[in-house]
Amino acid sequence: MLLLGACGSAAAAEPIRRGIAMHGEPAMGPNAQPLSYVNPDAPRGGRIVLALQGSFDSLNPLIVLGVAPDVVPRYVLQSMMIRSLDEPFSVYGLVAESVEMPEDRSEIIFNLDPRARFSDGHPLTTEDVRFTFEALKKDGKPFHRSTFGQVKAVEILSPHRIRFDLSGTGDWELPLIIATMPIFAAHATDAEAFSKTSLTAPIGSGPYRLSEVKPGERVVLTRRSDYWGEDLPITRGLYNFDQIRYDFYRDANTLFEAFKTGLYDFRLEGDASRWATGYDFPAVRDGRIVRETLPIRAPKGMSGFVFNTRRAQFADVRVREALGYLFDFDWVNRNLYFGLLTRSDSYFAGSDLSSAGRPPTPEERALLAPFAQDLNPAIFAGRWKPPASDGSGRDRRSARDALALLAEAGWALDGRVLRHRETGQPFVFELLVNSRQQERLALNFAESLTRIGVQAKVRLVDDVQYWRRLSTFDFDMVQSSWSATASPGNEQRNRWASAAAGRQGSLNYAGAASPAVDAMIDALLRATSREDFVAAVRGLDRALLSGFYVVPLFYVGDQWLAHDSRLQRPETVPLLGTTIDPWWRARK
Repeated sequence: MLLLGACGSAAAAEPIRRGIAMHGEPAMGPNAQPLSYVNPDAPRGGRIVLALQGSFDSLNPLIVLGVAPDVVPRYVLQSMMIRSLDEPFSVYGLVAESVEMPEDRSEIIFNLDPRARFSDGHPLTTEDVRFTFEALKKDGKPFHRSTFGQVKAVEILSPHRIRFDLSGTGDWELPLIIATMPIFAAHATDAEAFSKTSLTAPIGSGPYRLSEVKPGERVVLTRRSDYWGEDLPITRGLYNFDQIRYDFYRDANTLFEAFKTGLYDFRLEGDASRWATGYDFPAVRDGRIVRETLPIRAPKGMSGFVFNTRRAQFADVRVREALGYLFDFDWVNRNLYFGLLTRSDSYFAGSDLSSAGRPPTPEERALLAPFAQDLNPAIFAGRWKPPASDGSGRDRRSARDALALLAEAGWALDGRVLRHRETGQPFVFELLVNSRQQERLALNFAESLTRIGVQAKVRLVDDVQYWRRLSTFDFDMVQSSWSATASPGNEQRNRWASAAAGRQGSLNYAGAASPAVDAMIDALLRATSREDFVAAVRGLDRALLSGFYVVPLFYVGDQWLAHDSRLQRPETVPLLGTTIDPWWRARK
């Protein structure tokens, strides 16, 4: 059970609860029970084979160096609390059997389950929690370094009781971030080498252990027979496969061909043209592979061609807005994606967090008032939409509108070349991609840009080089996406805050450094009610859209998936979409 109370005071204790919600109360009641989207009686056993595109040279995705799959923090390590995928942001006890926290969230005390054990039999204690916290604060990715840097102090009260001093942060999400931190074994982890890439299988307390690692080729996880949390209500219905294997493929076409021949079992499809035409093969026709379209009720996030505003040619917001006129979504959607996609018009599209089509509320107006001069009037009013075209692929009006903005920014056509009026330099940049799918779209955009004299050189690089260049901001433009949850929080700092713009390894690829963006992130993190939170997120959306940091692309409104017909799932599809964790393999 989880106790949320006024720690260290004479105030009456809060009612006993099982979890913490970002705002309001968690959906699951006070009695321990399985998650709402699992089958608690799902059969155990069998193997599932999954596949990822690219390669890897590390097993720790929580540090800056290396390219690592997310399998270790997901299945080998555990956190003090587990997130429900059917709520905006609620967490429930896992390694922590109880937690104490005052109403103002100025501190949080976790009481660990004394049964928790690592796979080598060593007890999981508060020393491991503190070790992990300090390692991530010092050597983790920018998200953890900046977030954990807010904590005033960490105090071990006993081997199973640990206190985090959060006073003065004003960050309503911070307790939940700490609660979901993957815990490394202090006795089996070299603190000095934590920041370095490693293919050594870590010791964890989770339901699986790494049984095989073949660099760049395969990772195999085997379910532990001695998993300490086997009988916890919160884990019932999860982790049903005896073995999970991830195979790695160099490119998207090879990845798909492998699925067609039955080399892996479960595929989330993101390519609309392939979804429309690519699944007419024998295994689908005879029922060995099942196709499903499942609803995603969470915000859809932003996908776009990202401007690196650290580059001189993209420093002017008018230039960035102008180039957006040349992306012909209607033509691209019809000719390349069978009309299955929806244009991105918000960083939180398809939800109540989006500012698209909504005038600002009084709360938003108050938040944004100090930054009115930095906001696009149409975006502030909720009237803005990404530039539309006639769908011909050669809309003259769009080209004229783009050239007018470019002229204001000092660029003019010289014959068929766009040049800066003062320097005479032509407008040339590199558009970096890492897949044939990205390359096809990038080439289409590059061709459109030639109509206004801009030369975009599309360059395809391998996965390792691509991510290395992104982590050091060594690019002019890339195609990227930022997923969104129903409860955006501290991750927004790593994506968009000014402090992240110069911090290598952050997700602020655009180099955004906007006081309005920073203020909106601060506002959403300190919001204590849903009303204030929504106002802050919509304000952030308007500030980001006004910066024109990306040429908005599109999103898929549902989850497209194909899988081996012997794989079964629960009837309930969670708010944030399905994962394999509650699935199982039907017995013959």
